[in-house]
Amino acid sequence: MRSAGFISRHELARSLPRLSAFILLLTWCSSLAQELEPRAYSPSPVGTTFMLIALGRSTGGVTLDPSIPLTNVSATLYSSALGVGRTFDLLGRQALVTVALPYAWGDISGEVQERKGTISRSGLADLKARFSVNLYGSPALSPREFAKARRRTPLVGASLSMNAPSGQYDPAKLINLGTNRWAFRPEVGISIPVKKLDLDFYYGVWLFSDNSRFYPGTASRTQDILSAAQAHVSYTFRRNLWCAVDSTWYGGGASHINNGPATGRQSSSRIGVTVSVPLANRQSLKIAYSSGVTAQVGSSFSTVSVSWQHVWFDTR
Repeated sequence: MRSAGFISRHELARSLPRLSAFILLLTWCSSLAQELEPRAYSPSPVGTTFMLIALGRSTGGVTLDPSIPLTNVSATLYSSALGVGRTFDLLGRQALVTVALPYAWGDISGEVQERKGTISRSGLADLKARFSVNLYGSPALSPREFAKARRRTPLVGASLSMNAPSGQYDPAKLINLGTNRWAFRPEVGISIPVKKLDLDFYYGVWLFSDNSRFYPGTASRTQDILSAAQAHVSYTFRRNLWCAVDSTWYGGGASHINNGPATGRQSSSRIGVTVSVPLANRQSLKIAYSSGVTAQVGSSFSTVSVSWQHVWFDTR
């Protein structure tokens, strides 16, 4: 940041504790709640293994607290991820566990007192894992039993998502791809089928551990609970070919430096669309677009992503 000419050493020392908290939100903290996941609780037969390769591009700006002397902040971020998942029988209910390792790179720019600067980052981001179980409406079924179960019923599910502090992190740098802390999101979801439509509603909260090595390595950063709600309406044209309209809202998540006063409470919303297209040999391609609608404090990205998925079923 200094070499890019953002701000003088004196100005940097005065404003960095609050400034850093918001810049970190630009990359991964706010993106936690912005993830749009239609059909996250859709049923699958037990013994199903998924492999996923995803690519994405996000571009846009971030709105900061007016007291922070940083303006016209924008970023272009690219991401890739390799993920695997498997369904299994948990006390007679269908359960699913997934793990994904992201890699990200991109440029971030901004102005301080009309002085412009740009920096680049590239490296591993935080490992992501998710465990979910359908509590109602989706019993554990083998592939053969699942193929015979034609009737669609409402589903109620619960999940726990986790972000592990495995991403690239250097306390001497303001902008990092890793967050150097754990994050957990308990969530409940409801899916209601209406003929060829599926109506999905989720609500969860992100809980964060402390980052005890916050800039410049001696500070401590904590973050309040970040609430996140999603709503999706999807239409199935035929088996494995569907389209969804997506929306999300998230709020809260104010940060504290060295147990100081809260700054930067977020309140933002996004809308998007997702299309899933079946390919040969149990493969599918998913294309998604989303854009920020409101952003009181936080990022307002336009994101395009493409993911390829391959599915295997146990034969026994």
